[in-house]
Amino acid sequence: MCDETHPEAILLVGGKGTRLQGIVGDRPKPMAIVGGRPFVEWTLLMLRRQGIQRVVMCIGHMADMVVSHFGDGENLRIKTIYARDPFPLGTAGAIRNALTKTSSKHLLVLNGDSYCRIDVSGYVKSHRGRSAQASMALVFEKDTRRYGSVKINGEGMVVSFEEKSPRRRAGLVNGGIYLFDREVLEAIPEGRMVSLEHEVLPTLIGNGLYGLLSQGPFVDIGTPESYEAAGAILRDEFEYLLQGVSLESVV
Repeated sequence: MCDETHPEAILLVGGKGTRLQGIVGDRPKPMAIVGGRPFVEWTLLMLRRQGIQRVVMCIGHMADMVVSHFGDGENLRIKTIYARDPFPLGTAGAIRNALTKTSSKHLLVLNGDSYCRIDVSGYVKSHRGRSAQASMALVFEKDTRRYGSVKINGEGMVVSFEEKSPRRRAGLVNGGIYLFDREVLEAIPEGRMVSLEHEVLPTLIGNGLYGLLSQGPFVDIGTPESYEAAGAILRDEFEYLLQGVSLESVV
């Protein structure tokens, strides 16, 4: 049973991975093999390690591969169910489509093609303490050129999103994990393509959107270079994630 401290999670697993076609063209990007198992599996382990019991996986591109691999989540000891996009819905549209399969007052939303460890209970406590409508994990990067950056004020409120720039500079980037009040997600239009990053989050600036700094690690597999580096970055994380989890190696 989910509670206020351990909300349900929605996991976006429908990405095609256009920039990785020469490397993982036979599978959705979140299913790319990293460290001997599908990349998104490490996010599921992170959630399970922190008490999350139920995850809705948003599937689209090559959806049957995701369902076949994870099934009902019994092997990972985390309940997995599926929300299949009837047609491409974009990130926010896919979340809205999955909402009917959830009941939590607050919902974690996570990108399937990046990994960022957060303290879930601390995340929820901060969100509620600020009376936030939405909170997002932020990570400090020495070079934000690939991501763009996020600006916050002294209270942690998000004040702007900066577009990608060819100039190398340090700053905070979006870690790809969010905590939303249910009402925010219910306001997303149904049945059409909607972008979380470009249509939903900008409307929340100055309206209850806060950032929470994560100490990482942050791992993104959006390019061939970052995909090749992912295994080494996560090596130290594996011991943490597998602590107390009995799990057969799945490839």
